Amino acid sequence: MKKFKEYLLITIGIALTAIALEYFFFPNDIASGGVSGIGLVVNSVTGISTSLVVFVLNILLFGLAFLVLGKSFGAKSIYATIMLSVFMYIIENFFTPGILTENLFLASFFGSGILAMGAAIVFNEGASTGGTSIIAAIISKYTAIGVGSAVLITDSLVCLMAIGAFGVDKGLFGFFSVVMIGILIDKFIDGFNTCKQVFVITNKEKLVLDYITKDINRGCTVLNAQGGFTGSDVKIIYTVLDTKQFITLKKFIREKNPEAFITVNESTEVLGEGFKSYN
Repeated sequence: MKKFKEYLLITIGIALTAIALEYFFFPNDIASGGVSGIGLVVNSVTGISTSLVVFVLNILLFGLAFLVLGKSFGAKSIYATIMLSVFMYIIENFFTPGILTENLFLASFFGSGILAMGAAIVFNEGASTGGTSIIAAIISKYTAIGVGSAVLITDSLVCLMAIGAFGVDKGLFGFFSVVMIGILIDKFIDGFNTCKQVFVITNKEKLVLDYITKDINRGCTVLNAQGGFTGSDVKIIYTVLDTKQFITLKKFIREKNPEAFITVNESTEVLGEGFKSYN
């Protein structure tokens, strides 16, 4: 069941990526980096189907990755890469995508948002769509350049190719999309994994502790402390909750222990039992 959920989410993410490419970027000749950008440029020059170019390039790049990087790109990434080409082929041949908007800024803005959401879902499930990220990984392995910088370099080269094929304006909008997608992917992934770090300072630790462990069914840690103003002994209860659980706890404390003091921090990733696996 877990595997089915993972592959279902990857499929949804790939579908969003294909929609962004086929309905926002490609009709406006915006090459937002990656193999899809190369495919768009090749299509404009030769007329070869973009989905076919993307599929062939990804197969070649995965072969290169296997030889140079080893088995670091797993089955989920291969599945995601193949499905991206499949979705693109279906849209191109059965839905005949048209231009939703001729405004280059709107196309870049909304296309980047949809593509970033799709890519974030795929990355969050431990997969990748391959493409220029493979080239970036190879560059990073043999040079002092980090992966993030290498991705930006490779995608920028694609945008330069787009300037030669489609003109300066569309090329620069492609570069704008590359930067925006990179920022949004991180934001979306943080949003998927966000939890609340909660500290409760209370003199009714048994009441609060029992509610967290038995009613909310979460673990917690109890720290001994002393009030700086009163000098009295107090307990600090530390726990990590999702948003719904925190709202439930806050309501309980407001009703049963209103004198308690609560501090809350956002946590963008939590690993361990009850949360995301280390794998």
